[in-house]
Amino acid sequence: MNATLRRLFASLMLLFGLRLQELVDACSCAPIHPQEAFCHADIVIRAKVTGKKLVSPSDNERDPFRVIQYEIKQIKMFKGFEKIKDVQYVYTPLYSSLCGVNLEVNSKKQYLLTGQISNGKVNIHLCNFIIPWEGLSLYQKKNLNHRYHMGCECNITTCYSLPCSISEANECLWTDHQIEKNLYGYQAKQFACLKRKDGSCSWYRGGPPPGKEFIDIAEP
Repeated sequence: MNATLRRLFASLMLLFGLRLQELVDACSCAPIHPQEAFCHADIVIRAKVTGKKLVSPSDNERDPFRVIQYEIKQIKMFKGFEKIKDVQYVYTPLYSSLCGVNLEVNSKKQYLLTGQISNGKVNIHLCNFIIPWEGLSLYQKKNLNHRYHMGCECNITTCYSLPCSISEANECLWTDHQIEKNLYGYQAKQFACLKRKDGSCSWYRGGPPPGKEFIDIAEP
């Protein structure tokens, strides 16, 4: 390799390195309550991953923006019935810096997957709510069946710093991060934000009829 080619190669590697650093810094997700993730998703399923391969959105096999195609076995669908009947594949960016998701293949682990549908394909990324099924609380599993859907007209406001409050009656204040120093704490694991008869929204834990189970916005 002559000196000119070496300089050109070095320049290209420098540019590639800078581009990679941009990718490393690229993925940033705002906190999202499981109910919000459910309501904003096109599809919500419980599934097991059975296969994995790289595919290119273009005809170029060296396309740096190749994606991972996960082959899945759908166990249950909670949302998206009207858009797609059975999900066989989900797609995610190759790099975690582009919010790509790493899932275990051919293991006993099952996942709750939330995602969007584009051109007939289900896409998932790190900003979706994706969690091993065994990591969900009993209340979250129950809420997936009905209550999260019932609360999609409500808005969940994240408390980033104290003091914090809501500005509209149809909001629930999410305080896990500030009170428990844990993003997915008591409210995320135990509660759904549901609308009352008067149009206001409040946290609801489940169990007995809603009248005694709603809590004030300041709790927990």
